[in-house]
Amino acid sequence: MPMEKPDPAEMTDEDNPEWTDETFALARPAAEVLPRYIGQAATNELLRRGPGRPAKADRKVNQTIRMDADVLAAYREQGRGWQTLMNEVLRRHMPGRR
Repeated sequence: MPMEKPDPAEMTDEDNPEWTDETFALARPAAEVLPRYIGQAATNELLRRGPGRPAKADRKVNQTIRMDADVLAAYREQGRGWQTLMNEVLRRHMPGRR
């Protein structure tokens, strides 16, 4: 019976030891430590959050609506995209729309 090779993911790494409770207790946030090494301005720039995803022109509105459980279950059974399907059905039946 051949010997199995050890899984590299399970092997210890001297350059990156496993953290202990004591190690975690010594840890400090980057915003607290980095200014000492790269300066406050560079730290602020490095840790600054970007603007994120641009807003869509036709954003959806989060709305709570009450409906019968069997109606909701029927749409959910359609699988992925069931909310889009429900939106399309409601759009086709909007008042004043033909």
